[in-house]
Amino acid sequence: MKKLLLVAAVAVLGISMNAQEFRFGPKAGYSYSTLKAKGDGQSETSDPLHTFYIGGIAEYKLSDKFALQGELLYSPLGGRVNIEAADPEDPTTFLNFKAKQTFHTLLIPVSAKYFITEGLSVSAGASVGLILSAKEKLSADFGLGPLFELDADQEVDIKDQVNTLNLAPFIGAEYALENGLFFDARYNLGVSNLAKHAEGNEKLTNSFIQVGVGFKFGGN
Repeated sequence: MKKLLLVAAVAVLGISMNAQEFRFGPKAGYSYSTLKAKGDGQSETSDPLHTFYIGGIAEYKLSDKFALQGELLYSPLGGRVNIEAADPEDPTTFLNFKAKQTFHTLLIPVSAKYFITEGLSVSAGASVGLILSAKEKLSADFGLGPLFELDADQEVDIKDQVNTLNLAPFIGAEYALENGLFFDARYNLGVSNLAKHAEGNEKLTNSFIQVGVGFKFGGN
């Protein structure tokens, strides 16, 4: 009887292992990042920062329909924040000043995936962002986009003004080809308050969209 149970357990384990699939590989793409400041019942969203992301993924397929995925990515995130003129009623103040804030971030996204078809999946999870450094650079324009940068060779270090953790739940979708190539898109909603010295109900969050491509090695 014990031998029969052992054989049955091995058989079940074998079936389970056959249904599982581990794949890994690189991914890279485009990041569209904004900052949102809230306080005193008001909120303002920055102009976007157009950057990139690069890193790798590991996918563990539990069954034909479900998988777990972990990633390690690097991306410069942030936004272009408006700076109010010292005297907004001065008619000679025609330039629009902005502060380009860049948070160099290490992202660790973890998600659960559901496969609608063999190649198409949707996912939900959370990205743990660790801000490695934070820089600010001033720019000015005439309302038609950045035309030149002030002190272009100098960036101000603002890391002491920014909290390190940027937690962002996300939803996304992926389409994978049989050869391992895949395309994905994801929206990350920043929920952590990045303002280190916030007063009262002040809050600064960083949300971002990622669109990219990658390749998965391994699998059955």
